[in-house]
Amino acid sequence: QVQLVESGGGLVQAGGSLRLSCAASGQTFSSVMGWFRQAPGKEREFVAAITWSSGRTYYADSVKGRFTISRDNAKNTVYLQMNSLKPEDTAVYYCTTGNPGWRRDTHSQYDYWGQGTQVTVSS
Repeated sequence: QVQLVESGGGLVQAGGSLRLSCAASGQTFSSVMGWFRQAPGKEREFVAAITWSSGRTYYADSVKGRFTISRDNAKNTVYLQMNSLKPEDTAVYYCTTGNPGWRRDTHSQYDYWGQGTQVTVSS
């Protein structure tokens, strides 16, 4: 069993920044850590992912150049630095882990999820 705890969400003005953290604990970790988000009335969508071993990163087109995912293996923690935030980034952000293979942008391929943290960007 793996536990994931997110933190760092909040309210920020457009153009501002936030950093989300996801602390992982439990028996074993999967190969990939990811962030997804879900806005009201919309499906959960992929934001970014990183591999524990090599640190290779992947991003949704909508956040490329603005968001950065990183990891601290010693702390078993993954971060999502979000810059130049837009109102359309408003959503609940979820941390997840799994072995999705090439389908890293598909939420059903992940095994464990955090409780989510709200990010609200005002215009």
